[in-house]
This record gives sequence, structure tokens and C-alpha cells, in this order.
Amino acid sequence: MKYIFTDPKIQAYFSLSDNHAELDHEAASKEKLIHVHWNRNNRPIKMAIDALPFELEPNQLFTTTFLQYFEVAKDAPPLTTFSFNREFYCIIDHDHEVSCNGILFFGTQDTPVITLEQKEKKKFDLLYEVFLDEFETHDNIQGEMLRMLLKRLIIKTTRLARKQLISKEVKDSQIDIVRKFNVLVDMHFKEKRQVNDYAELLFKSPKTLSNLFAKYNQKTPLQIIHERVVLEAKRLLLYTDKTAKEIAYDLGFEEIASFHKLFKKVTGYTPQKFKIEMKSEKGKNEQLEGKS
Repeated sequence: MKYIFTDPKIQAYFSLSDNHAELDHEAASKEKLIHVHWNRNNRPIKMAIDALPFELEPNQLFTTTFLQYFEVAKDAPPLTTFSFNREFYCIIDHDHEVSCNGILFFGTQDTPVITLEQKEKKKFDLLYEVFLDEFETHDNIQGEMLRMLLKRLIIKTTRLARKQLISKEVKDSQIDIVRKFNVLVDMHFKEKRQVNDYAELLFKSPKTLSNLFAKYNQKTPLQIIHERVVLEAKRLLLYTDKTAKEIAYDLGFEEIASFHKLFKKVTGYTPQKFKIEMKSEKGKNEQLEGKS
């Protein structure tokens, strides 16, 4: 089952599918879609995000954007997916409404996984049914109603993410600084690789950011910057034909030696060794899937 709403006038797209495998990934990439995925089954779903194995347990949600490479295992149970583009609902322009950027979407290197306990599951199941009803109601306000429901889904998911993924010691105002930092890193990692660069953009001192992140999670601001650079390098290594030298240039490195040093520091591998290891691992997994 797949429902699709489009508005050709503004090129808006929004869909709900109870089987992510139905999506045309190439077309989705071109459309720059953002996704909210939900395991509504009673068994885990195996997949890979940016070539790394990932397993989603029953009653868990997570998000992906058009920046990520995402693939569900061939024998996995169906994955429910909400997909939309910026023209339908721009989470950047409307961040003041949903406060999700840097937590659910963009600027976060770790996949945010939200677990639905029984009480929340009932609420999300009800919201899902309302979505289905609205997709079947074709009138001149259907688009606006679907936007309202999507906004509600994002807000509810963001609230759970704040509760489950963020320390209670961190105040809302501090969370907003972390969110803005994450988004800024996502925007500027190719040309800005020092904590001081982002501290200036946020009108904070580097020490303030370091103290805040020590409270927020185990990673330092510099680790987050480095991991974002390396994440992009991994994507380019695995999903393009670019050489390490070309990738280093794309990521703003003047010397390839500096790129190699950072990549090995974060991953433990040289770029070439990483590419070989990951392709070998993918081949082994495909063989195992074929046997099963």
C-alpha cells in the first residue's frame, strides 16, 4: 500500500508507504526526500545506512535524509515510511514550529532511534489511521491537512527524541545551541573544521561549547566536526568513482596527506583500505542473504 499526495503548482510531494521497498530510491534521491521510518512489525528489520549495518526493533522509529544512502535487507519485513520534500514541508524554514533540526534531521551523525512504549504506540497508531483517512479524502484542503498531520508526527517524534536521547541535565536553551551547532557543521564542514569557527557563528566561546557537549553526550565538538567530514568521505568512497585525491579536494583539503591523517584517525583505516574492507563485507553479507 502506498499513498501519494502531489501539488504540481509548487512541486510538493508527500507519501506514506507500508513497504519502503516500493520506493524508487533513485527517484527519491533526485526529489531530495526526507523520511520518517517506522517498524510496525513484531520482528526486527535489518538494513544498512551509509553501508553500515543497522537493525530497527519493533515499535522503533528513525529518520533519514537525501544525504544518506539507505537500503533494507531483501528478506526484511515491510518498513513503514513517511516521505516528503522541502516543497511540501520545509523543516528548515519551519524549525521554529517543530525544533527538529539537529536532533531528528540534518547535523546528526548518529542515527536517531526513538522507541515507542505501549502508551505512545497507541497514540502513533491512532495518528497513522488519521493519515490513512486523510490520504483518502480528496478535496481542496487535503494538502494543508496532511501538512498539519506531518507537523504533528515530527513534533511528537522530536519530543520523544529529546526525552530518550538527551540528558535531562541539559536545558532547552542549551539543546537549541547543540542543535544549531549540529546544523552549522552539516552546512559548513567542508570549509570550517575548527571549533572556534562555529563558536563565532553561535556567539559563544569554544570552552562554552565544549562544556555543553560534555553534558550533552560523550563526543566533543571537534569530534563531531571530524566525524562529519569523514562521513562525507565515506559516502563518496563507497558510492562514487572518485579517487581519494579528488575526495580530499572536494572536502576542502589542500593536501591529501592531511585528509588521509584525519580519515585514519577517525576510522582506523586509510581511505583505500576502508573502501576495500567495506566492499568485501558487503559481498559477504550478500552471499549470506542468498544462502538464507
